[in-house]
Amino acid sequence: MGDIKVEVISRDTTKPSSPTPTHLRHLQLSFLDQILTQTFIPIILFYPVDGDAKADHDKIQRSIWLKKTLSETLIRFYPLAGRLKDNISIDCSDQGVPYLEAQVDCQLSDFTRNPDYMELNKLIPFATDDVVDIVLAIQVNTFKCGGIAIGVCISHKVADAWSMVMFVNGWAAVARRDTDAVCPQFGLASLFPPINLSGFDPSTGITKEKIVTKRFIFSSSSVAALREKYADHSTAEDPPRRPTRIEALSTFIWSRFVAVSHGMADTERVCTMLHAVNIRPRMDPPLPENYFGNIIRFAAITPSMEDVKEGKCHALAKQMGEAIEKIDGDYIKKLREGIQHLNFLKERAEKFTKGEIDSFRFTSFCRFPVYEADFGWGKPIWVGSASLPFKNLVTFMDSCGSNEGGIEAWINSVEEDMAKFQGDDEFLSFVSPT
Repeated sequence: MGDIKVEVISRDTTKPSSPTPTHLRHLQLSFLDQILTQTFIPIILFYPVDGDAKADHDKIQRSIWLKKTLSETLIRFYPLAGRLKDNISIDCSDQGVPYLEAQVDCQLSDFTRNPDYMELNKLIPFATDDVVDIVLAIQVNTFKCGGIAIGVCISHKVADAWSMVMFVNGWAAVARRDTDAVCPQFGLASLFPPINLSGFDPSTGITKEKIVTKRFIFSSSSVAALREKYADHSTAEDPPRRPTRIEALSTFIWSRFVAVSHGMADTERVCTMLHAVNIRPRMDPPLPENYFGNIIRFAAITPSMEDVKEGKCHALAKQMGEAIEKIDGDYIKKLREGIQHLNFLKERAEKFTKGEIDSFRFTSFCRFPVYEADFGWGKPIWVGSASLPFKNLVTFMDSCGSNEGGIEAWINSVEEDMAKFQGDDEFLSFVSPT
């Protein structure tokens, strides 16, 4: 679909429906929050028109209800209505959440049938690299048919992807009057105390190059084929270990990236793979799922270019799996000390700035309950993302509809590399037509 017109018709600020108690008005950032880049994590949920809800009265009532229940939800998620202070803390004084309402000059079905992924950024309230002190912002977009898309931006200084989904589902539960609405747990700084970040710039990695974002859908059969393709037959294990769905897709995308962008030629730059890992269940004892914050770290590997050249990508998949397994209790115990990990990040940032490292980063929403966000008019028919200011970043999301069971790979890359991806026959042989 081509250029769409999105007109913001109202801007408001939504505050918690009751004041945050005085003793909760200061929330310290954890070390894991401090070292994250100050960007927004975006998510957009699409809902078709519900029965006779096309009437203007119904649209207005739905909008009022969303805003009212957001206000109620912010009582539990009170830091999201606050403001960031100098990469140290959140001032939780109920400053409020920017709440925008917009009209989209097309039908929802036309947009979701053939989405232009660069147009998705019009459905969120801020650019993802708009560095501000705001923690959360909402944009509710109404299509000509009456369908809506709820665009949510949450600061990566405060939340990881799991935390974002926790908030969205918490809001939806309040909206449909579910008595089991989640109650988030804050206070990550008590587990990962903040430290002095002198000499380290968390914004390292944000690029000023023009980034394009494309979605590639891998069917369940394609994912299964890749898992089999990268199964480890080098051991006597029967059956041989197969990589996870995400390990297999990460291996495939990275190997094709190397093939088309470097032509398998030697390069002075070191190519690395980074994979976000949720460390809640890996702590000792495990943290409950409702713990809110940036409770992630990155498994990092430097793949053997020789293995890639020789087609031994199963070794790469195995290497990634082993790196993820190493993020265990011992790793987290050292991580909680902070300084050693900060020094590692400083060293890596210096190499990245000098152009000595060529990184490909992967993060996943797969198996997160993003399609459970029912505000009272049914579950979303599609959940999308938006373009992010990072070169060579892949976000995985579960696919839906006719592609249910498959995985969407949202790839952010420079235009030249994206064109090579789209012209790579081996890559496209595993991609479903859209």
